[in-house]
Amino acid sequence: MRTGSEPLTARSALRLRLGLAAFGLLWAVGGAVGFAVAGHPVWALALAAVAAVAVVDLLVVVRHLRQGAHYQPGRTIPPYRPAGGGDSRLRHHGP
Repeated sequence: MRTGSEPLTARSALRLRLGLAAFGLLWAVGGAVGFAVAGHPVWALALAAVAAVAVVDLLVVVRHLRQGAHYQPGRTIPPYRPAGGGDSRLRHHGP
């Protein structure tokens, strides 16, 4: 919901999230392989699960990046009225 107080130069953190997920994937795969070689299957499976979560996160972030920027109303557009009431300060009480 738009409140009208968003910064004009707000930026998405998707590229940072992409980098962090890739970094986590590399460490999780490396750790899983290392623990598997060392004979610790429980830790290897735990890190494999972390790697799977990182892969899903990477896919979601790439999908969002490919969607591109979405329309954002300008400063001249008033805030939307919240569904179900919301903040009474945002309501318009005139004709």
